[in-house]
Amino acid sequence: MSSPHVVVLDYGFGNVRSAVRALERAGAVVELTADHDAAEKADGLVVPGVGAFAAVMAGLRAVRGDQVIDRRLAGGRPVLGICVGMQVMFEAGVEHGVRAEGLGEWPGVVDRLEAPVVPHMGWSTIEAPTGSVLFDGLADERFYFVHSYAARSFPELGGGRFHPPLVTWSQHGGPFVAAVENGPLAATQFHPEKSGDAGAQLLRNWLRTLG
Repeated sequence: MSSPHVVVLDYGFGNVRSAVRALERAGAVVELTADHDAAEKADGLVVPGVGAFAAVMAGLRAVRGDQVIDRRLAGGRPVLGICVGMQVMFEAGVEHGVRAEGLGEWPGVVDRLEAPVVPHMGWSTIEAPTGSVLFDGLADERFYFVHSYAARSFPELGGGRFHPPLVTWSQHGGPFVAAVENGPLAATQFHPEKSGDAGAQLLRNWLRTLG
């Protein structure tokens, strides 16, 4: 079986080199590019992201990444968001009292964590749902987080073009969304590329979904 071709979207935000190396070690042929056609045609698209929600959205729009993501998902083609690359899949993000519109793939708002210490930085456990593909064999593992904002709720969804999302949770001052699996769209708040053997296995699990 040939290795899947994965594009890591290069739009100016994200720990892209680490993501490329981690995906290559997991068995993918990886291309780092902002090319619209390459991103649309790849077996899988990875959307990394660090920094401010609004700035990441501006960077995505500058390379038409919002259009690529929408077209891929409409065609059932896999997309993986990481960190702020996950957050922008929600309707909006609120930082310092300013609301920025997201991609709107999921309802809900990303806002500041309510915890004694922010940012949340370090290794944390997760609570994965039954049937998770991303966390197959990883229920007892820890993953590396570094973030000040998160989605702290996720509404019940059903009746859309995909099965209801599988939502994975973690805790920092309260529950927050650590990952979502929603048909061809998957995303993690933590960094799999920084999460050692557990992150490597998660990436291998995702690559196996590319078909």
